[in-house]
Amino acid sequence: MKPLSLNTIRSLFLDFFKSKDHLVLPSFPLVPQNDPSVLLINAGMTPLKAWFTGAETPPHPRVASCQKCIRTPDIERVGVTGRHGTFFEMLGNFSFGDYFKKEAIAWAWEFSLNVLELPRDRIYVTVHVDDDEAEEIWIRTGVPAERIFRFDEDNFWEHGTGPCGPSSELFFDQGEAFGCGRPDCTVGCECDRYLEYWNLVFTQFDKQEDGSYLPLAKKNIDTGAGLERIAAMMQGVSSMFEVDTVRAILDKVCEETGTVYGESARKDIAVRVITDHVRSAMMMIADGILPGNEGRGYVLRRLIRRASRQGRLLGLDRPFLAPIMRVAILQSREHYPELQREEAIITVLENEEKRFDRTIRQGLALLNEACEKLKTEGSDTLSGDIAFQLHDTFGFPVELTVEIARELGIQVDEPAFDAAMTKQRARAREDFLEKTSTAWGSVTLPDEVRALPPTLFEGYRTLESEAPLLYLLKLSEDKKALEAVPEAREGEEVYLITASTPFYAQGGGQTSDGGFARQGDSALMEISTADKTGDGITLHIGRVVRGTLKTKEPVMLSVASRERKATARNHTATHLLHAGLQTILGEGTTQKGSLVSPERLRFDFQHDGPVSYENLRAIESFVNQAVLEDLPVMTQVMNLDEAKKSGAVALFGEKYEEEVRVVSCGSLSRELCGGTHLSSTGEIALFRILSESGIASGIRRIEAVTGERAMEEAGRDDDILHQMGQRLKAGRDELLSKLDASEERSRQLRDEVRRLERDKLAGSVEDLSSREETVGPFHTLMHTFSDYDAGHLREAGDRFRDKLGDHAVVVLASASEGKVLWLAMAGKEAIARGIKAGDLVREAARITGGGGGGRPDMAQAGGRYADKIGEAMAVLKNLIGEKA
Repeated sequence: MKPLSLNTIRSLFLDFFKSKDHLVLPSFPLVPQNDPSVLLINAGMTPLKAWFTGAETPPHPRVASCQKCIRTPDIERVGVTGRHGTFFEMLGNFSFGDYFKKEAIAWAWEFSLNVLELPRDRIYVTVHVDDDEAEEIWIRTGVPAERIFRFDEDNFWEHGTGPCGPSSELFFDQGEAFGCGRPDCTVGCECDRYLEYWNLVFTQFDKQEDGSYLPLAKKNIDTGAGLERIAAMMQGVSSMFEVDTVRAILDKVCEETGTVYGESARKDIAVRVITDHVRSAMMMIADGILPGNEGRGYVLRRLIRRASRQGRLLGLDRPFLAPIMRVAILQSREHYPELQREEAIITVLENEEKRFDRTIRQGLALLNEACEKLKTEGSDTLSGDIAFQLHDTFGFPVELTVEIARELGIQVDEPAFDAAMTKQRARAREDFLEKTSTAWGSVTLPDEVRALPPTLFEGYRTLESEAPLLYLLKLSEDKKALEAVPEAREGEEVYLITASTPFYAQGGGQTSDGGFARQGDSALMEISTADKTGDGITLHIGRVVRGTLKTKEPVMLSVASRERKATARNHTATHLLHAGLQTILGEGTTQKGSLVSPERLRFDFQHDGPVSYENLRAIESFVNQAVLEDLPVMTQVMNLDEAKKSGAVALFGEKYEEEVRVVSCGSLSRELCGGTHLSSTGEIALFRILSESGIASGIRRIEAVTGERAMEEAGRDDDILHQMGQRLKAGRDELLSKLDASEERSRQLRDEVRRLERDKLAGSVEDLSSREETVGPFHTLMHTFSDYDAGHLREAGDRFRDKLGDHAVVVLASASEGKVLWLAMAGKEAIARGIKAGDLVREAARITGGGGGGRPDMAQAGGRYADKIGEAMAVLKNLIGEKA
């Protein structure tokens, strides 16, 4: 047994299983493809579920991979222990109906002994309590019976309903130095001596809704070995953070924060959190995820902000994560080519960290204000609710809140904070469990349908074709399966399957075709949509509107030509829009999503900040110039590598077959695309951008129309100009000058109104000055106006305070439509004697059903009950008197 680097172990594992006739696959992106049951890939088998269930056919019956994984349910434990992390790499070998227990066990043993060179007398295994077969295989392989342990729930893998089965785990005895010291310490102990490093799952059952288990027709193998865990074992270290590649990141964290690792338990936790979260954020950004407030974007935002706020605990008050992530990228870029986009990844990180820096400064202001208020109230304890608000809204770790509050002589109610956190975690865990109650999907197809070859798509060359009607499917009563039926009558909703079709099935951002299926002269089905299964079988979904459809008889499929042509216009225009964005805004404007339908097109792209009007006009002109030039739209089918070498744009994270379709618009655009397109750009006729907006941090969206819809929009614009001309009594060329003149007249009238209001206000101040009262040392003036807005109230307050001098205490209210505005002001001497405008308006707002606050010299508030103004004024007068 010799030390091996993490990257070496990964290569050894994949090479070993390649020698066992496994297809070695690159890691799937962290964003699941066609799997709504999980937010992020969290296990090696997760992206392979469709192959395990038979919904899709795997490219090879034997597969091996090293899969990137993210898990966050135990995020609060990260850093506290050396075992918990949000990011990890999972080694795995898989069999889809090919080999089973005998081979899986033999190869795990061979790799452990001959490749990792682990001492055989330090390897232990576990099997399920009822799995005699697995135990017998292990004994024949060479493991003594006394080193085989039987467990129940711990050795049975299941995730909701669906495929499941017993498992067998391999453990390595790391020695007494890693143990708990108890004489009964053995496999299954909670200490680190016996380290589980490989789990072999024998998927042989199908769990039903009623809890019963049925045998699977084809048994599968699903194994998982944590790469970081094996690396720690091989390197003789006790923590994943001590593994070579992770330790390099940790050392950079210490360098950037000026921390010595190992000197302080509290600081060590912060260093480990930063190390782990930077790894996770790096891989998520590399897979195209951007920080946001929902879903995957929120997970990424939380990781970056948790890492950044730990820097505050280590004494930093500036963004600092970028140099650390550069080191993380260096450790993994050789195996993960997506990390080659280093500058783009770092830019996303830096932008988010800067946003958080602004947010945390706002939180500091709130914390300081809360502590100052407590001091004035004579209290020394900050409530747990405020501490939780700072944590939840502004990202403050409670340790940071405690530290800042302590400096101000305030303690924090930490038990109340812990209670609020416990409630939040419980809600989060319930949401997580609810969303992942089953990992295998819902509606299933009959076996005979799944065995069909992919449906041949003929829609590139024709909109109508005849084919035998192979199957008609209807939903079962429990809505969980599609069942084959021999016929479908008028009014029934069915799924129709043929060997070939002209219907484009929804995919690649393009909506599906609609149309009709005819059988003879009597049967007619309206097809509303077409979907494609993972194995490429097109399901025509719709309703029989006349007669009876029967299987095994020919059916004529007809696509709605007008809608198809409109969709093609929008799809070809989308490619030109993409080219225009990269030409005008730069190549960093990468596509993040699109939708193409007959009505419109929608294009999402990465870009910081709104696109200016001038740039939008330039992009629109770029596309329309291509329309005028009537460029040929050409399609070629070629090998994926050839297509990329030819300059074709491939969407990041999209899965492509080995043979791909390349769509070119002259020399302006060249993209991999399976959608339907025009023959030339001139058929677009006209392109109009309707809107540009932000949909997430760093993501913009353009919506546009083409053809008839674009002409309708142009006509609508003309109608608006015509109506404006009639109202302003001007021709089109005179409209702007007429508007300028109208705006100037409006400005003059507003100025005149303001002058009259100031004159009126000045008169009011003179009239009301006689109502000044002397309360002890204070010169007070309290009055209620009718229908004064906040600006007028503020101007009146300024005038009164200036007139009354440094001992001034001014309280003004304005009543309008039953609601109240409050303003309080205090002079320097009044403040010195204990008067605070903020305290006065808070009390007034409390009585009148509102809220507000401000500085000691000026504060504003609102209220809902104008009928309580008198009561509030009386209370405030007493408060002022108490300070006299």
